[in-house]
Amino acid sequence: MPTDRAGLGAAAAEFVTERHVASLVTLRGDGTPHSVAIAFTYDPDAGSVRVITDGGSVKARNVRRRGYAAVTQVDGARWITLEGTARVLDDPETVRDAERRHAVRYRTPRENPTRVVIELTVTRVLQSRALRAS
Repeated sequence: MPTDRAGLGAAAAEFVTERHVASLVTLRGDGTPHSVAIAFTYDPDAGSVRVITDGGSVKARNVRRRGYAAVTQVDGARWITLEGTARVLDDPETVRDAERRHAVRYRTPRENPTRVVIELTVTRVLQSRALRAS
């Protein structure tokens, strides 16, 4: 039974809180994928993924241009991909909230005055059988 806004079941919702590195795929101007290792947080109430990054990063530029992204986390046979519309947010309150969430899941991020947040609203979930079971 889904436990959150994006429809994740209990096992998947727990998996996206574990401390793992993931990959973020955005689309370049020519439509080809750009994939990078990232840390992310998931907000079950909003059904959204947040990635903190520098405002001038390739991933932020790609999201501004194309408005779509996917995050994949893998741990052995368990994996999940969260896809959806994406946008770049730079208001101080949103950035602080994303930094706080990042610190809880990973560690306190280093200071970065040009930090922004990539927010992905999940519209599609792909996951391993082990995560669908709950």
